[in-house]
Amino acid sequence: MPGGASHNEKGQPGLAAAALFALCPNCGAKGLFDGAARFAPRCRSCGLDYQQFNVGDGPAAFLTMIIGALVVGLALWLEFAWQPPFWVHIVLWVPLVAGLTLWGLRVSKAALLAAEYQRHAREATSADLRKD
Repeated sequence: MPGGASHNEKGQPGLAAAALFALCPNCGAKGLFDGAARFAPRCRSCGLDYQQFNVGDGPAAFLTMIIGALVVGLALWLEFAWQPPFWVHIVLWVPLVAGLTLWGLRVSKAALLAAEYQRHAREATSADLRKD
């Protein structure tokens, strides 16, 4: 792009905004999700079909490893530093893990959907392998 201009068209949010605020990658309307971490079937404003995008389970696997390592490290530090009763660990770590996982799934799934939309990603077919 000349002068480093963004490739986004008017009304289309950037990748970070779409991910953090669950915005439609086409029109920027809120309402990307229809549940805690489930996409709505389509955008209520512009009608973009979210079911055509395949974000898969990649975000869940990375979040499991990242959040698991973070919480285990913090739990071990707390245990060795203060040796609290077991119920303190449950009260601290269960809600933290649930909240971070849910928030992380929403952000990462929204980011992948927006990236697929912006890059016009689609599934490769055998026709893509043939060169004329």
